[in-house]
Amino acid sequence: MHHNNTDIIFPCPFSTGYGIPADQAWTLLKVYSGYRLMLAAALIALFYTHSGPSFLGSYDANVYAYSMHSYFAVSVLSIIFIFWRPIGYSAQAQWVIFSDIGILTLVMHACGGLSSGVGILLAVSIAAGGLLVGGRCALVFASMASLAVLAEQVYASVTHSFFNTAYTSAGMLGASFFAIALLSFVLANRSEHMLKIANRQQKIIVNLEELNRYIIENLQSGIVIVNQEKSIEMANNAALKLSHTLIKPKKLHDISDVLAQAFENWLRDTKQDFILLKLPSQLELHVRFTVLPTAGGIYYLVTFEDMALYNQRVQQSKLASLGQLTASIAHEIRNPLGAISHAGQLLSENPDLTKPDLRLLEIIQTHSGRVNSIIEDILQLSRRGPTRRDAINLQTWLQDYLAHFIEEHNADMRSFQLVLAKEPLTIYMDPGHLKQIMDNLCRNALKYGTPENGVVTLRVYIYQQAPCLEIIDQGPGVSDAHIARLFEPFFTTSSSGTGLGLYISKELAELNQATLRYYLTSDHHSCFRLFLMDANDIRIAI
Repeated sequence: MHHNNTDIIFPCPFSTGYGIPADQAWTLLKVYSGYRLMLAAALIALFYTHSGPSFLGSYDANVYAYSMHSYFAVSVLSIIFIFWRPIGYSAQAQWVIFSDIGILTLVMHACGGLSSGVGILLAVSIAAGGLLVGGRCALVFASMASLAVLAEQVYASVTHSFFNTAYTSAGMLGASFFAIALLSFVLANRSEHMLKIANRQQKIIVNLEELNRYIIENLQSGIVIVNQEKSIEMANNAALKLSHTLIKPKKLHDISDVLAQAFENWLRDTKQDFILLKLPSQLELHVRFTVLPTAGGIYYLVTFEDMALYNQRVQQSKLASLGQLTASIAHEIRNPLGAISHAGQLLSENPDLTKPDLRLLEIIQTHSGRVNSIIEDILQLSRRGPTRRDAINLQTWLQDYLAHFIEEHNADMRSFQLVLAKEPLTIYMDPGHLKQIMDNLCRNALKYGTPENGVVTLRVYIYQQAPCLEIIDQGPGVSDAHIARLFEPFFTTSSSGTGLGLYISKELAELNQATLRYYLTSDHHSCFRLFLMDANDIRIAI
C-alpha cells in the first residue's frame, strides 16, 4: 500500500509523539539507505582489491565477506522496499537500524574487535535512528548497540579471540551511543516543535491566501493587474463581468482601445490617474490607475467601478443631507403653512364673501395643499433608514404586487398585461423601495398613459446580462424637450403634480444599485426601463 499523503505522520511505537511529514520521512530514509548501499559497496571493494586498511577481515575473512555481502543485499532490499512500500515507514526504518546493529557488530568482530575502530559506524546508525524514527526509539537503538558491543567483547573474551579485551572501550563506546541517542532525542523534540510552528504558520498563510483570493474575486470593483510588459497578469470576476469579457484578456486593448490609450497616457503623465470609460454595452465605468511596487518588480493596478455603485454612495450622502434639510423645512414651513390653511378655512365660512373672494380662497387652499404634498414627499424620502436588500424572485413578486396594486387603487385588471421571462430571475433589492418605485410608475401609467387606448405592459426579461423590468403605457410619450428634465426634482407638466415622483423613483433605484431610464418605443409610447441587480452576482462592497 502506498502512503503519499503529505499530512500523514509516522511516530515511533516507543516514542513520545515525535513525527515528521510523510514525504520528508521517506526522503530521509532513502538518503540513509543510499549511504548504507555505498558503504557496503566500498567496504567490499576495498576488501577484495586489498587496497584498503589492513584490518578489514583481519581476524575472520569469511565472516567479514559473508557479513558485507549480507549488508549489501539488505541495503538493496531496503531500497526496493522503500519504493514499493509493502510495509509501513516505521517498520522499515526500525528494520534498517536493527540490521545495521547486528551486521556491523559482526563486521567489527571480523576486523579484530573494538581496536579496529569499525564500531564507530554504529554511532552513525544510532544517530540516523534518532532522526529517522525519533523519540524513545533512539534510546532503544542505543541500548541494543551497547549490548551488541558488550556481547561481542564477552564472546571474544570467552573464546580468547584476541590477546586483549577492551571492556573499557566497550563501555565508553556504549556511553557515546547513549549520548548520541539523547542528543537526537532532544533534536527530535525540537524539530517536532519547529515543525508544529511551521505547519501552523503554513496553515495561516494558506488561509490568508484563500481569504485574499476570495475577497479579490468577489469585490464589486473590477481588479486588473498589469505587468511592465503591459500584459494582464490577473483579472478578477468583477473585471470580466463589467467589461463583458468571457475569458481573461491578455492586453488592455482586448477590453477597450480607449482604456489602453488612457493607460499609455497615464504612464507618461501620472497626474491624470482616472477616466470615465463608456463601453459598447452602454455601461459606464470609473477606471483608476495605480502603481504597485513590489520586490519582484513594478506592477500596475487598474480598478473598474460601476458608476451605479458610485451613484449609490452619492445617493446615501444626498439622502443624509436631505434629511437634515427637510427637518428644517418641516419646522419652518409647515407651521406657517398650517396657519395659512386654517385661516383660509375660517375665512371661507364667512357668508358675506363675494364670488371673487371665494375664488381667491380656493386658490389659497389648493396651493397650500400642493405645498404640503411636496413637503410630505420630501419627508418620505428623507425619513428612510438604511437600505435592507433581500433576494427577490422577480416573477413571483411582480404577480403579487400587481394583484395588490389593482386592489388598492380599484383599477381594472384588464388595464395591465404581465409578460414574464421563461427563466426565473432573482434580484437583490429593498422590497419597500421596489414597491414605491413601481407605485409611482404604475400610477403615472394610469394617469398619463391613456389606458383606454390599450393595456399597460409590465415586461420582465434579461437585458445585457442583467434582470430588466419595463413599464410601457399607451400614452403619446414625453416630448424631446422634456425628456432631459424628466427626472429632475419639481419638474412636472401637470398642474396637480409635485414633480417628485420620478425623481424619488430614480433616487431609490440608484440607492439599490439599479438604474431607471426612460425610452420612447418605436410607436412613440412611454417606456420606463428598470435595470436591477442580479442576486446571483452579489459582491463584496469595499
